Amino acid sequence: MSSEDVARLYLAVGRLSRALRRDAPDAAVGHGALSVLATLLQAGPQRLGALAELEGVSAPAMTRIVASLEQLGHVRRTPDPADGRAHLVALTESGDGLVAHGRSQRLVALAHRLERLTPEARDRLMAAVTDLEALSEDAAQRG
Repeated sequence: MSSEDVARLYLAVGRLSRALRRDAPDAAVGHGALSVLATLLQAGPQRLGALAELEGVSAPAMTRIVASLEQLGHVRRTPDPADGRAHLVALTESGDGLVAHGRSQRLVALAHRLERLTPEARDRLMAAVTDLEALSEDAAQRG
């Protein structure tokens, strides 16, 4: 695969992600905050440092995101049972609902975009999903 092909794929994935965010503009929180909530839904309660690492952001940035989400009632901090000096960040019912709503909006937006493709193009795209998932899992395991 050429470097130009790699660049095209990178740009296409990024542009599609941004387009889906634009297609679902009434999100109650920004993309970064929604990503944090989705990570907590998937991975369960996390320390701030671990959450920052999972999200690929600095600890100060994660502190700001979590403080905002906590103020809005979407996450709560609880003492870490393994170390009383540390805290775990956990999703609240409100945060869970926000993830479900945001995901639903983006899925509808993606479905509308997929409808514009020919059936053959949709089949080719769906055939690549398993490989894209494998790339994503590989990155998460190394991160």
